[in-house]
Amino acid sequence: MRRLDTFPPEIPTGSRDKPPSGEEHSCSTPAEPLRSRLDEGILRAVDWLVCDQHPDGFWAGMLQSNSCMEAEWVLAMHFLGIDDDPKYDGVIRAILGEQRADGSWGVFHKAPNGDINTTVECYAALRASGLAPESAPLSSAREWILAGGGLANIRNFTKYWLALIGEWPWEGTPTIPPELIFFPPRMPLNIYHFASWARSTIVPLSILSARRPVRPLPEDRRLDELFPQGRSAFDFRLPRKDGWLSWEGFFHVCDRILRLYARTRRAPFRETAIRVCLEWIIRRQETDGAWSGIQPPWIYALLALHAEGYGLDHPILRAGLRAFDSHWSYERDGGIYLQASESPVWDTVLSLRALADCGEERKASVSIASALEWLLNRQISVPGDWAVRVPSVPCGGWAFQRANSFYPDVDDTAVAIEVLARLRPFTANQSAVDRAIRSARDWVLAMQCSNGGWAAFDRDNDFKLVTKIPFCDFGELLDPPSVDVTAHVIEALAALGWDMTSREIEAAVSFIRREQEAEGSWFGRWGVNHIYGTATVLPALRAIGEDMSSAYVLRAADWLASRQNADGGWGETPASYMDDSLRGVGESTASQTAWAIMGLVAVGSGAHDDTVRRGIDFLLFAQHGGTWEEPQYTGTGFPGYSVGERIRLRDMGASLKQGTELQRAFMINYNLYRHYFPLMALGRARYHLQLRRSAREGGNGETTPNGSAL
Repeated sequence: MRRLDTFPPEIPTGSRDKPPSGEEHSCSTPAEPLRSRLDEGILRAVDWLVCDQHPDGFWAGMLQSNSCMEAEWVLAMHFLGIDDDPKYDGVIRAILGEQRADGSWGVFHKAPNGDINTTVECYAALRASGLAPESAPLSSAREWILAGGGLANIRNFTKYWLALIGEWPWEGTPTIPPELIFFPPRMPLNIYHFASWARSTIVPLSILSARRPVRPLPEDRRLDELFPQGRSAFDFRLPRKDGWLSWEGFFHVCDRILRLYARTRRAPFRETAIRVCLEWIIRRQETDGAWSGIQPPWIYALLALHAEGYGLDHPILRAGLRAFDSHWSYERDGGIYLQASESPVWDTVLSLRALADCGEERKASVSIASALEWLLNRQISVPGDWAVRVPSVPCGGWAFQRANSFYPDVDDTAVAIEVLARLRPFTANQSAVDRAIRSARDWVLAMQCSNGGWAAFDRDNDFKLVTKIPFCDFGELLDPPSVDVTAHVIEALAALGWDMTSREIEAAVSFIRREQEAEGSWFGRWGVNHIYGTATVLPALRAIGEDMSSAYVLRAADWLASRQNADGGWGETPASYMDDSLRGVGESTASQTAWAIMGLVAVGSGAHDDTVRRGIDFLLFAQHGGTWEEPQYTGTGFPGYSVGERIRLRDMGASLKQGTELQRAFMINYNLYRHYFPLMALGRARYHLQLRRSAREGGNGETTPNGSAL
């Protein structure tokens, strides 16, 4: 278990009105020449990054999400009958420490409102722990829950948790038939039509849905107070979204039929289906004990296996439970938090990119060599779920986590290709690097989707019909291509010498151009939000040789410049996923300021150099102890759109039953975004301004160390 307080203490990161303040800053006086302040800030940041490297060679910042992670662990401990875990009191303190002033729990930092699902799950966990309903935390939480419509508004996943502890009838939850495991890949609604994260969650959940196990809370810890009119007066029936003559209505009828099927004394194929699901789950347990590198399939797998008779002393369950004690948990402010995922590969490749972008490879050569060796050892060569759709190519990808062999992702792999190509001279075994790059390149190319873009985990995972199934009222069910992943692939191929003449690049750029918004920005699928999307596209276009004076490129740059805050930084709230007027609007953050700077310097024209200088000043002034503080959530797990891609909020926003609180979404604070992205930005900006100066003084200003470094 790692302590989060290895990071510097929290300091303000600025606002739209004034620069941040603090006792220590990287620049001694604003009057110092920009170049000297840039050099000093970069060196401090490099030193901090080198010191933060793990002895094994990787970097890993804590991944903060929301209190559902801790609440569901507490409920799982109750269901499993574990009452002596040494983390328990610390996890309870973590839940209490995240409660908002209004009594609720939210999805992201400074969310405009609390989330009903997180709040109900935290309430249930605290009651399961023995906290009295009259206590101050539960009194305020209950008041907030009931004032917002109560349990009638919770999602299906929260209903499943309440059903497991006897507080919700299983009849009031959507049916997930384990027989789905039999559907062949070409058949509609087979498990491979769902995104990888949804698929690996659905399989164990289908066993629980079929068995309907219950471990009731003790009588003195039940949630009677959340049913103020009594349970008999509460309507537990599943709501129906649309009329009968719709896909939602059709699946609603199917759900009723499945209930009748499940109640028959001898449901054909049920036991065989459950056995096959169990085998599917067991084969996918990773070496660290977890499943799929994320919390939901991991914790549902433990519950499903236990419901099927696997004891707590069984090696599979023992390894799964023990994993929570290692790199999956961390301490902060006296609480123990449980990560929804972990990001060592992602943090390592982006840290390496930052060191390369700032031109400090020699200074950090030992760190780079160690990180590259660690990275090479994490490349995946075995087939995973992606191979169901792409069976003809060996794997050469990397996963986001240190152990997730079934689900390598294109995004991590693309950045890994780029840094391996750029930092190849710093490895002892360059032939191993060449082999790794070739296998990764071939795998990535095979994963290109039919519309020219790349998705994260699968190819052409865009079968929207699955989003109409009754239990699909959360997150994202699909993994379609996105511009941010596509942009990273373009940069990777550019680092290998590819250009606009290749068929794959031409298709990818066409996809990106189709996705551009009228205002000039691009939607950010995996980062918040339009600042991220736009800032990933522009460097990719530069790297691949696009004409950066093209009208669509300049329109994007102008949009970025127009979103700069008064303090010189940039910020965008996650609420922008549900309110288009908030695109590029929010408190200035280090990571989003860095993204905007990188986007602007990629254009290279110099038209926005004053804007870039103000952004640099913001970063240098906000730097503290060599790094930056960032409580804001700038990473995106799920926007909560179900389809996994940008939508027209004007047309579809109301049907999502989600406001700017993002109750269907999953937002992330990657604790190293605040460091390596500003370091990248300072390095690229220094090089850009040096080129501009050289051009003014008579140099041609044309050469660059690497196209993707702008």
